[in-house]
Amino acid sequence: MVRGKTQMKRIENPTSRQVTFSKRRGGLLKKAFELSVLCDAEVALVVFSPRGRLYEFASSSMKNTIERYKTVTKDNINRQTVQQDIEKIKADAEGLSKKLDTLEACKRKLLGQNLEECSIEELQSLEVKIDKSLLGIRAMKTRRFEEQLSALRLKETKLRQDNEDLYIQCQKEQHLELEAPPAPVTMAEQGQDDAVEVETDLFLGLPGTGRP
Repeated sequence: MVRGKTQMKRIENPTSRQVTFSKRRGGLLKKAFELSVLCDAEVALVVFSPRGRLYEFASSSMKNTIERYKTVTKDNINRQTVQQDIEKIKADAEGLSKKLDTLEACKRKLLGQNLEECSIEELQSLEVKIDKSLLGIRAMKTRRFEEQLSALRLKETKLRQDNEDLYIQCQKEQHLELEAPPAPVTMAEQGQDDAVEVETDLFLGLPGTGRP
């Protein structure tokens, strides 16, 4: 009697599902054992039943096999991540290189170079862009001139105010000098003045002769 091909879908009958689980679980554990013995392979098998019961098989040590699996998986993930990062960096570099080439070509056209291959529409577009750039440059130039002029006016106002303050200060100092009382005459200065004003008739000779 030829057995029909089993359709791969969930068995709806609970009893049939449990019987099938038991049979296939046993066959799977047997195949795992045979694989480890015949091929000298390190095999670890973990199965949980629908009710949560654990069935396992390990050719050596389940813990060691799991640790080995983690290490290998981690290394593979790291290698894949590095490879993905390298490919991403290469793609980004190629994209940046293309953008730089495009910008360089646009720059040359704006400078009036390599215009032979441009169509009339491209030339008109370049002309519009240059006109807009000139408007922006002139507006910024005017703004800078206005800022410089404003700064110079503020500097001029400050210099005038400083000049006026100095002038007022000089006027005050001159006024104070004019209103200051004369310095008192000392005794020594008075004695010198008296000595200059005293006249003497003292002379040498006989009195009344009028001759020395």
